Amino acid sequence: MERDVGIEGYLTSTPGVGGTTKASADDFIVEEVSSPPPKSAGGPYAIATIRVRNWETNRLVREFARALHISRRRIGFAGTKDKRALTTRLFSFENVPVETLSSLRMKDLEVLDAYPSDRPLEIGDLTGNRFRVLVRGLAVPVEKAEVIVAETARQLRIRGGFANFFGVQRFGSVRPITHVVGRHIVRGEFREAVDAYVANPIPGEGPESYGVRAALRDTGDVPAALRAYPKSYGFEKAILNHLAAHPDDSVGALRQLPFNLLLMFVHGYQSYLFNRILSERMRRGLPIHEPVAGDLVLPADKRGLPDRDRTIDVTCDNLERVAGRCHEGKAWVSAILFGSEPEFAGGEPGQIEKEVVASEGLQPNDFIIPEIPRISSRGTRREILAPIRDLEAAIVGDDLHLSVELTRGAYATSLVREFTKSE
Repeated sequence: MERDVGIEGYLTSTPGVGGTTKASADDFIVEEVSSPPPKSAGGPYAIATIRVRNWETNRLVREFARALHISRRRIGFAGTKDKRALTTRLFSFENVPVETLSSLRMKDLEVLDAYPSDRPLEIGDLTGNRFRVLVRGLAVPVEKAEVIVAETARQLRIRGGFANFFGVQRFGSVRPITHVVGRHIVRGEFREAVDAYVANPIPGEGPESYGVRAALRDTGDVPAALRAYPKSYGFEKAILNHLAAHPDDSVGALRQLPFNLLLMFVHGYQSYLFNRILSERMRRGLPIHEPVAGDLVLPADKRGLPDRDRTIDVTCDNLERVAGRCHEGKAWVSAILFGSEPEFAGGEPGQIEKEVVASEGLQPNDFIIPEIPRISSRGTRREILAPIRDLEAAIVGDDLHLSVELTRGAYATSLVREFTKSE
């Protein structure tokens, strides 16, 4: 599955301890580190701290909208989260009384706090996440696991982080097809995009899901699919409802999905390309914790986070100085998230970026999508080393316990794989 989404190779040289992650949601605990909007008595927005278990973000927002009888556009959040996890995070609700939120009752959900504010929560309000991860069923004896874990942690601390792959859950843990749908969209293949999302059964998904998707793939019978798809498949049924009335309107069918889900398809394809670029860089033996000539490096912003709006060209003249900034945790080597306004690196890093993009037959204007303009993407650059803070790794009993704070957009599963060396 990792190779299917472009992930290959490890930063650390240890053999790994194996094991199973997310045997239950409580084995993967996430707490947002955010900059919440300030309190303001009488403000039109309610800001709520909410703890949820086993909730995918888009479906959670949809259920919020239903329970509160409001449009989902009036609900804001700082970032998406793993479904199979216990997560504590912020949401904002426009024109919803704090008292209403405090009395909200939904399955596997608890409202911990709520207060009024003058402004909503936005994506940029998230600075990072704290993780506590339990890996069960290790594949090596405890004594050997202790040595491997200690050495892996040592290597990661020396480099200041881990390979910043977009984790498998970015593409769909059970159905890793987000990037496949995105590829079709940027190519203008909208019917294929619909089929990839609604039909397209994936080995390993549940038998009910596999069966109804396979039937639709094989027969193309939309009315039959509408009757067969479970009620919980709300997004798929929204697409099918539209196709039942407008069989040739694939763009309109996609528009039935929430905007952020449509955007996630395009971003998922960009993430897949990024993973391939990072994997190839590592395969060639180029460092990711320090630059080589031709690299574009992201300096730290005022919060100490990688500033993706600024880049430093690395040349033979400034290589030593920029490398020093990277070692101090004040700058990070980057790779491209390809879009309509690409900024390629130079030298061998740039060659890798251009080769991966060319292998997909892409041009910048492919990411200008006139049929759904809001999901067009200019692209950007992203750090290829995910910085770590307060990493703790230990064998407790027969299990591996990890805790760490990561910057926004970094995947704890990509850190865990350095310890387990298993998908």
